[in-house]
Amino acid sequence: MYFAFDPNNAENKKIVDLALAPRNARGEVEAISEFVMLRPIGSAQSANVAVIDIVNRGGITHFIFNLGRNPRAAPESAEFYGDALLMKRGVTIVALGWQWDVQPGGSALHFQAPPVGSTANPITGLVRSDITVDAPTNSIPLGHSLATGALAYPVADPDDPANALTVRDSPPGARSIVPHSRWRFGREANGQVVDDPRSVYMASGFQPGKIYEVVYRGRDPVVVGAGLAAVRDMISYLKYDPGSIAPVQYGIGYGVSQTGRFIRHFLYQGFNADENGRAAFDGFFVHTAGAGRGSFNHRFAQPSRDAQPYSTFFYPTDLFPFTTLPTRDLLTGQRAGLRDNLAGSEETKVFYVDGGHEYWGRAASLTHTTPDGTRDVGFLPTERRYVISSAQHSSPAGWPLPDSDRIAGTIAYRGDPLDQRLALRALMSALIEWVTKGEEPPASRYPTLASRTLVAPRDQRFPRISDLAVARIPHQVYRMDFGPRWNQGIIDLEPPKLGAPYPILVSRVDSIGNEVGGIRSVEIAVPLATYYPWLLRTGMSAATDRLVSFRGTFVPLPKTEAARRKSGDSRPSIESLYRDKTRFMGSVNGAISSLIAQRFMLPEDAVVARARMSDVWDRFGLAK
Repeated sequence: MYFAFDPNNAENKKIVDLALAPRNARGEVEAISEFVMLRPIGSAQSANVAVIDIVNRGGITHFIFNLGRNPRAAPESAEFYGDALLMKRGVTIVALGWQWDVQPGGSALHFQAPPVGSTANPITGLVRSDITVDAPTNSIPLGHSLATGALAYPVADPDDPANALTVRDSPPGARSIVPHSRWRFGREANGQVVDDPRSVYMASGFQPGKIYEVVYRGRDPVVVGAGLAAVRDMISYLKYDPGSIAPVQYGIGYGVSQTGRFIRHFLYQGFNADENGRAAFDGFFVHTAGAGRGSFNHRFAQPSRDAQPYSTFFYPTDLFPFTTLPTRDLLTGQRAGLRDNLAGSEETKVFYVDGGHEYWGRAASLTHTTPDGTRDVGFLPTERRYVISSAQHSSPAGWPLPDSDRIAGTIAYRGDPLDQRLALRALMSALIEWVTKGEEPPASRYPTLASRTLVAPRDQRFPRISDLAVARIPHQVYRMDFGPRWNQGIIDLEPPKLGAPYPILVSRVDSIGNEVGGIRSVEIAVPLATYYPWLLRTGMSAATDRLVSFRGTFVPLPKTEAARRKSGDSRPSIESLYRDKTRFMGSVNGAISSLIAQRFMLPEDAVVARARMSDVWDRFGLAK
């Protein structure tokens, strides 16, 4: 897909540095995106709506709504689709690359962003890369994490005095400078150290558990915000150009985790008005974004960077304002709301959908409380807020959990298998109906201060489970100062100056340890285990009281009263709750019927839910 942006268009002036990019003969700035489109074969099957899958780090994400068996399978293969829920709904799906720092090639969808500046007029600026490793290594790429392989901005001059490497023991801890004689811009290759402007090398090695941070003067920036405009223009093209390759009347944007934050950023900066001021999207499904936005539209922005409990600290991810309705930060005097700029999107419907993890790892409470954490804040009439209680980040852990995921010395497993996909399918179906037919969706369901289902982590009353440590330190959000030109999209302070932290609240748990206040899936309504949406760094080299990114914990209930008393577990036993599988499955059927009545489960998913719960019983329940 080829894009051209007029820098003089009022809506395009929101794109940082677009005016500094090379232009074609028409005075426009060009960009190119890779995409995948899936559309109904005939108009009779079409629902006249397109879902834009705003791909996460280049990867297609909409498979979660189809119960796809293998999300890494090619989108032409049957195993990618599961039961093909969205296809049965007649939806056109477009997975669109928008992120410049995704490595080109392979299966990821890449976005070729316009360059900023030129050889004759180069632009440089401060870039920061933090590095946290859990295994010894000598060389690290400057792009975000070994797992994503994100492209980094190259160092402009390896000998620039602005380049510095520091090390510290905790996120807000004091930094110690590593002498430049001990490190260089380079990497190991074939047993030798070679120069590399996108990597750092240290002969003595990076120590596991320490937080390293490189600040350097980078070069070759790109127009990162063109990715926001590309997503806007893709749906505008499908909706308003009758000659498009797949004309539709309605558009819904779906983003998960990073791209859920992308949508919050998109709304905050007013990108839902297209170049003619028309509404681009009619609806958004914002999934596991918590309170975040991201590095999506500033000079030297790194879209792959986020803010996790023990990595990628202090990037412009968690920034005021957090709530959609305006609030005032009493410490800074700022008053604003995420959707203050409603031009072109007054009627756009938005679902904000999180799991329990986003309260611990993504500061989600800030999306619906005042900045001081003392009062609830609501949402616009065109918005709904749903929280899937006790769910880990974005998708469930694979089931069954392997024995290798047992936490040593405990009865717990790494990974939270609560099947949140069933609620997500029901919610996406409700959003489609709201956008296309005006049918009201279920009322919002999330923890609040008023209902006393939102508490400070230190006040959380977890059940007593032998030898299992519990979480007390959530991902912390600070007020941050990036320098005097930040409102122009330019960072002058790296790292930023930190101000006071914001209060973080989490969902209260019941006597079993499962969360209350949100959508309680069948696993929570008829429990055989505790589903914690967080996982501690137990057994790692440092910071064992901190959280692992994205994952939860599964803790089976004691089977019998005798076992419960012997272990000192404060939770009820399976024996006392159900007596046998027949009674258990009767309760499961009642919970499924209730969820369907509340529209938090599709009727066709009752079979899947029932089979899962039967399997959990067979693995962790009482013997037959």
